[in-house]
Amino acid sequence: MPHLTLTIALPDEAATAALGAQLGAVARAGDVIALQGDLGAGKSTLARALIRCHLGPETEAPSPTFTLVQTYPGPRIAIWHFDLYRLEHPDEARELGLEEAVDGLSLIEWPERLGRHLPSRRLEVQLSIVGDGRIARLIDFDDWSERLHGDWRPTT
Repeated sequence: MPHLTLTIALPDEAATAALGAQLGAVARAGDVIALQGDLGAGKSTLARALIRCHLGPETEAPSPTFTLVQTYPGPRIAIWHFDLYRLEHPDEARELGLEEAVDGLSLIEWPERLGRHLPSRRLEVQLSIVGDGRIARLIDFDDWSERLHGDWRPTT
């Protein structure tokens, strides 16, 4: 059961990147961020900004669409960026190192493909295309609402 939900308007790519940086600033080892949304909704943009928040603005952060996972050994924590779009069965996730990623920060695009393997403690970020912009719906299944302090408000 989620703790709280927050809806944020993202009028452009810069706003999506700013949200990624904001989440990155409070992310810590053991966190799972599940990024949901259609193709082009901004999942990779948000993940790239979060990675750069930890590793620096010049960090190359390609989308792991074809490799399925990209790892980044950071100075504070390791970051595992999963793109499960091409995953055919949830059990294939074990081969990608999902279990090893628990000590780091896991960013999971297309998390619904994990089925029962999706960690129960997570932050879900549901990205939707609305007109020329995006909407992010953050659903807290962990303690993110405490970490984001005053920025977290329930939606009605």
